[in-house]
Amino acid sequence: MSHSPAPGGRTCDDAGRPNPSRNECRRPAPVQIDFPHSQSDLDHSARRDRRSRRLPVRSGLAAAGAAIALLAGGTAAVAAPLPLHSQAPGCMIPGDAQPNGKQWPAEPAVTIDPNAGYTATLESNCGTITVALDAARATHTVNSFTFLAGEQYFDHTRCHRLTTEGIFVLQCGDPTGTGTGGPGYRFGDENLAGATYPAGTVAMANSGPNTNGSQFFLVYSDSKLPPRYTPFGRVTGGMDVLQNIAAGGVKDGSGDGAPATDIVLDSVATARR
Repeated sequence: MSHSPAPGGRTCDDAGRPNPSRNECRRPAPVQIDFPHSQSDLDHSARRDRRSRRLPVRSGLAAAGAAIALLAGGTAAVAAPLPLHSQAPGCMIPGDAQPNGKQWPAEPAVTIDPNAGYTATLESNCGTITVALDAARATHTVNSFTFLAGEQYFDHTRCHRLTTEGIFVLQCGDPTGTGTGGPGYRFGDENLAGATYPAGTVAMANSGPNTNGSQFFLVYSDSKLPPRYTPFGRVTGGMDVLQNIAAGGVKDGSGDGAPATDIVLDSVATARR
């Protein structure tokens, strides 16, 4: 695994963890992805936000187009329970169970059959969401998702981000609940040629090309995103659950942030059809 410089000459691995023989360094921060008028503006925004190493300011969403921080990878220290939010109708107050926060040094070997059909069932405190997984076109992504589900990695994790302006997604899969967590490994993009993100799309969040980890998002209304996020499934049941969460809005009243509804994935399981 390669290492990158950290402040003061320390070294970190690709997930932001320090070299075991060195002092601690900072974890990576989410990357803002804007939709301004030109590609050069987009590149400038990305460089600016990598330097700032913080969540984006959300007051400019309407003027600049939608913005979302989509990240995978990073240190997975388990977060403390968040304060209870106001719950949407049909959503239970989540329990106190915590994610296991497991870490692995490398992407798991492919053990799924790319020619077979797979489904995922996401049980949450707001209801059940079922997803048809596209193993043929996103083999490594579905394999990783299946592996993490089998390790109960997603169990008791919060969906930490909701966007309600310009793009319409619920982002999940981070055991820290901060947008900076991941399983310790990263893997490459897939299925990007001609990718679109209509309602029901399930795709990987990332912090740049080929930085997929555990974070993913579910699209609850047609969204215009560039083809940079690996689509690996589609919602086949529970769109009403997603839309109910989205209707509750963002906790701070903006168009991008923690959902007002405290949404926790109680369990995630996959099965071969």
